[in-house]
Amino acid sequence: MRIGELSRRSGVSVRSLRYYEQQGLLRPERLPSGYRIFDEHDVVLVQRVRALLEAGLSTRKIVHVLPCLAQHEDGIGLACADLYDELVAERDGLLERIGTLRASVEALEAVIAASPRKAVEPL
Repeated sequence: MRIGELSRRSGVSVRSLRYYEQQGLLRPERLPSGYRIFDEHDVVLVQRVRALLEAGLSTRKIVHVLPCLAQHEDGIGLACADLYDELVAERDGLLERIGTLRASVEALEAVIAASPRKAVEPL
């Protein structure tokens, strides 16, 4: 299939698919004309890339994680034990950032609560 069909089937823009290729996440075959040719596996691959991006991983990390993903009864898991600690650290970093964002939201809530409904113009 060509890139437009992969875009329709995966729900990902053509621009994003080209970016994924540039980052090494997709490796389509090329026709002599330069057209990219994708197969059924690429639809699943793009869906996995999207899920990992939504989970907060960078494309740089996803390049290393993708080859280690395996389908299990309970869903997709890692087949490479060496990445486990790296993903746990990534998750812990995300949780730390969430904590920081929550503290920021609470500080803003306090400022908003202490402010009159209509702010007064500064002098």
